[in-house]
Amino acid sequence: MPNQNKNHLAEETSPYLLQHKDNPVHWRPWGDKALDLAKTTGKPILLSVGYAACHWCHVMAHESFENTETAALMNEHFINIKVDREERPDIDAIYMEALHHLGQQGGWPLTMFLTPTGEPFWGGTYFPPVPKFGQPSFSNLLVEIARIFKEEPEKVQTNRQALLSALRSAPMSDPKAPPRDMALTVAERLLPALDPVNGGLNGAPKFPQTALLELLWRRYLATNDPSYAEPVEKALNHMSEGGIYDHLRGGFSRYSVDAGWLVPHFEKMLYDNALLLSLMTLVWQHTKNPRYAARISQTIDWVSREMITHNGAFAASLDADSEGVEGKFYVWSAQEIQLILQENASLFGDAYDISTSGNWEGNNILNRLAHADAPFDQHQDNTLAPLRARLMAAQDARIRPAWDDKVLTDWNGLMIKALAEAGQAFDRQDWIDLSKTAYQAIMRDMVHDGRLCHAWRQAADTPGRAQHKAMSDGLANMIAAALTLFEIEADPQYLENAKSWSDELDTYYWDQKNSGYFFTAQDAEGLIRRTRTANDGATPAANGTMISNLTRLYAATGHEPYRQNAEKILQTFSADAIKNAFPLGTYLTGLDTHLNLTQFILILPADTRETQASSHIGKAFKKEIFALSCPTRFFMTTRTSEQLPPSHPAVGKTCINGQPTLYVCRGTLCSAPITKPAELKATLAQFSPDAA
Repeated sequence: MPNQNKNHLAEETSPYLLQHKDNPVHWRPWGDKALDLAKTTGKPILLSVGYAACHWCHVMAHESFENTETAALMNEHFINIKVDREERPDIDAIYMEALHHLGQQGGWPLTMFLTPTGEPFWGGTYFPPVPKFGQPSFSNLLVEIARIFKEEPEKVQTNRQALLSALRSAPMSDPKAPPRDMALTVAERLLPALDPVNGGLNGAPKFPQTALLELLWRRYLATNDPSYAEPVEKALNHMSEGGIYDHLRGGFSRYSVDAGWLVPHFEKMLYDNALLLSLMTLVWQHTKNPRYAARISQTIDWVSREMITHNGAFAASLDADSEGVEGKFYVWSAQEIQLILQENASLFGDAYDISTSGNWEGNNILNRLAHADAPFDQHQDNTLAPLRARLMAAQDARIRPAWDDKVLTDWNGLMIKALAEAGQAFDRQDWIDLSKTAYQAIMRDMVHDGRLCHAWRQAADTPGRAQHKAMSDGLANMIAAALTLFEIEADPQYLENAKSWSDELDTYYWDQKNSGYFFTAQDAEGLIRRTRTANDGATPAANGTMISNLTRLYAATGHEPYRQNAEKILQTFSADAIKNAFPLGTYLTGLDTHLNLTQFILILPADTRETQASSHIGKAFKKEIFALSCPTRFFMTTRTSEQLPPSHPAVGKTCINGQPTLYVCRGTLCSAPITKPAELKATLAQFSPDAA
């Protein structure tokens, strides 16, 4: 029997698990050894799920897991398993859903009590060391749960059966195609739920909700009705000037705890920044708002400066805490500002809401919310730039928040796509190169035996280690990234990668009975349930993302199963979208792309010895296309000697006068040939999507 009386986390790669390796708790990572020990001893499992940047995870760790008396109770009565939710989102998803079935609000740390076979029977989130917030003390809870497990097994059995029944029930309505106007109808229903003053959804806390904002933006592009554009721009303006944005270093925090975007939960996650970069680029392409251009550039500067890992991919997060205090690295006193900026302190204080009393717990969170609706002009911002640089230099001397440098395939896919799109839109090859370097790192370090892995990390003085089969959203996000790079680079290898990953999804993740993709592969570690959903969480759901991916793959290849699977996903989850569309933003934007895909087919002369003039025209076309705010875009470069799929509407189209020629296609129709990039916008204006 393995040694029960030790902490087993020291050999793990997850920074979150390593944060707990010196706890007096006899923690074990999730796996057969821990589960077998629970079965052998007959002890219940205490499952604790969190992540490295989680503030309340740190609080509970300091209060309870580092306390020898509390640890002794845990070790006596339970087999204690610690899970990094980012490394094992499959485990987190199951037990978080169980918590919801208990009628409790989700959050982290997630604290669940399981039978020795891993079946949940009770749980919660954060528990304090003494009774408060209407909760029992954690130590009293441990004693009571252990007592009930031993003395009242019927209660455990009742809860276990009820939760398993709820988890395993999958009520399915008859699949049917969603109404063609569903995405636009939902966008209209969103308007009353939006905060007219601050942007975003009403109330607090406020999350970016990028998929819903994109849905509104798509409706604006389709109707030219400003009532859909205004809430998107208001949300982006207030996020860009609020405390949720880091005005010194760049990058966005996870969410705002208040309704006005002032007070962030200070952790910075890769995925939030990727999703905001994509949305902000899309809106900038139409508005050319310099504020968005600045925030995009500054956020990418932050990514390139602070989020690159050993292998060139992107790290997961930066912590909310430093020195055990949330936000300490980021906030300022008026005295510090005065000391550093001297005669410019007043100018900076007026711009960034600095006061002696502070705007948060006696400190100051830098923000420009007073200027959200009337931004600084370029001259004013240029005056403030060197003052920000001086404060950032002073900040560099502080103790930094912890860095979670594990590489996650799903989050990297989002950032690779966002950087490639922004790089092409802003003509920044260095941003495109940054995305390609990360893409190559994924291909080099995270593909094993032809299968994509979920997580990779290189600890100090050790080789990097990839772990766990990819979740379906990792494959979906990497397909989206590959297709974007295929559009930009015209390298067929990206398309081949996208096709291969789609085959992997179909082979190992497709639900043969009900359609759609499961979250985990059929040959992944067996858990008590395989989840399958189109509901977005903090990141887009694979089933929503794959609707757009499959639509674009069908356009590129003419392979009929791609189109069929996209339609099956749409049918499978249409009843969910009709019932409650708010969690299905990516599904709805996927529906819009599926119905309104706008193809830009650039046909080059067959002669591979392309002239300099011809190359210049081709690049100019690409620049014009990526200057458009067109979320349904798919751009493909081909040559007259190459075959488009037989089903493609541009089959038979050719170059005019031996010059690069562009065709815009929607549905089964294509535009007249375009030989001058400057003619593109006029052609689009005449080429109504209704014609398709």
